[in-house]
Amino acid sequence: MTDTRPIGVFDSGVGGLTVLREILRRTPDESTIYFGDNARAPYGVRPDEEVRAFSTESIDVLVERDVKAVVVACNTSTAIALGDLRRRYDLPILGVIRPGATSAALATRNRRVGVIGTPATIRSHAYFEAIKDENPAVEVYEHATPTFVPMVEAGLLAGAEVEASVREALAPLLGLRDASGEFVFPLPASARVDTLLLGCTHYPLLRDAIGAVAGEGIAIVDSAAATASALAELLSINGLQAPSGSASHTQLTTGDVDQFRSIAERMFGEAFPDVAGVELAGAA
Repeated sequence: MTDTRPIGVFDSGVGGLTVLREILRRTPDESTIYFGDNARAPYGVRPDEEVRAFSTESIDVLVERDVKAVVVACNTSTAIALGDLRRRYDLPILGVIRPGATSAALATRNRRVGVIGTPATIRSHAYFEAIKDENPAVEVYEHATPTFVPMVEAGLLAGAEVEASVREALAPLLGLRDASGEFVFPLPASARVDTLLLGCTHYPLLRDAIGAVAGEGIAIVDSAAATASALAELLSINGLQAPSGSASHTQLTTGDVDQFRSIAERMFGEAFPDVAGVELAGAA
């Protein structure tokens, strides 16, 4: 049994492209439609009711295009709206928090995991609960980093200024040292994490800067690869796999098409040369 309909992938902006990239690696025969609500990004600083409303409007765009499953490649939407979305739509809806939490719980060696994400994701404690479900012995330290998504949406992914911003944002969580070797924000040894979970799909686009700041002793985990594997299993279990040689791909955005295309081309080369604009009420 095969199903040639596309997989829908939704994010508040360009961050979900990191998940899409892993989906294409894991399931190369599947067609995809990606929808980024860039005009209303970031979601992570918005009230929960707005997140639910915007997420629903965005997934409606995908459902109207007859997708067979949806990956909510947005941690904020997953944390705040996943239950509502699953009740609304009669098709498989996969979030990114549970796969990422599982990976982090397996990666930590000292059972101390730091989680960074948008204010809404951190406020929900969704990662805390998911990691504790995987291993109750893991200590979870959550920290909001609201400056990261605007940087990524603006295409600021590398350079001295980006690394300085990342260092300032992570210092309270990681207890980073300054030029003299002193901890800027001292943390007790018992609270120092060995694993950093990127709790936003935008954050892997800053991975080089985050890795440089965190140092070699900290494992960096994101949910993209784990989510792609979970999707492949979901498609197999439900008999929704596509036949070989039938893949096609579409990318949609409510924001600036040229800016979106620039980031997409940086990630995919010429694989996705065309990006279409979509207008939603209030997404201007």
